[in-house]
Amino acid sequence: MPTILGQNQYGKAENRVVKITRDGATHHIKDLNVSVALSGDMDEVHYSGSNANVLPTDTTKNTVFAFAKEHGIESAEQFGIHLARHFVTSQEPIQTARIRIEEYAWERIEASDANSQFIGSDEVKHSFVRKGQETRLTQITYDGEKWEVVSGLKDLVVMNSTNSEFWGYVKDKYTTLREAHDRILATQVSARWRFNWTDDDQRMPNWEKSYEQTKKHMLQAFAETYSLSLQQTLYQMGSRIINNRSEIDEVRFSLPNKHHFLVDLEPFGLKNDNEVYYAADRPYGLIEATILRDGCEPKIPVDLTNL
Repeated sequence: MPTILGQNQYGKAENRVVKITRDGATHHIKDLNVSVALSGDMDEVHYSGSNANVLPTDTTKNTVFAFAKEHGIESAEQFGIHLARHFVTSQEPIQTARIRIEEYAWERIEASDANSQFIGSDEVKHSFVRKGQETRLTQITYDGEKWEVVSGLKDLVVMNSTNSEFWGYVKDKYTTLREAHDRILATQVSARWRFNWTDDDQRMPNWEKSYEQTKKHMLQAFAETYSLSLQQTLYQMGSRIINNRSEIDEVRFSLPNKHHFLVDLEPFGLKNDNEVYYAADRPYGLIEATILRDGCEPKIPVDLTNL
């Protein structure tokens, strides 16, 4: 045979599931985009077309919706763990399941007052507005014995309007960039972090609290670091997470530098004292790095943060 089959997987991608939990008049929303990828003893379906070992992708879709009802959605991570365990343990040909989940956050709409014409403010517990911030992410991989949970976020836009400099860099004949001793530092954070929970004998992290606290430490480090480079800020963000969250061993960032350039107002007889900027969307500097707990090996793929 002149060719052989390499790595392969299949599943149903981007299953949009919204779960409403009704606690009396108070409702709670979990809004997920779930992608299932299964791999194992699948050579024959590629070589001969035999579907004897193939669980239909439509079945994986149905499982996502059924599990939302049967198990609920406590967190994206917990939901992914339920799915991965099910596919690997219920289907002998399936040896590994990878579940990727995006979560879209909602927050409650505040009512005006209790004298509303239609409904009192104490009764409005079912109206929400989609948050315009980051998308929460997780990837669950299970091979029947070991778990790998990599969570994160994307599209979290942050800015420091001062306390950032950039100078002392290499200059050659093509360098035109002026040194900056007071600049805007802005980026759109894409981050992934890997948990050290790997088997069922370990105590499982509190996934919701972990995400909330990880994001908090990330943002605090961004705000509190007097930055001489985006690389320095990135390292501080990752270090703050590792040092404060014992359940996390590895963090990887992809940070595009959202450049803000001072506008030349001199042709109009005006002085621009770090007040008016042009926000350039491209090209942009792209800063990427992994921060590890000492003694740990990197396992997050270098390109995962760009997915």
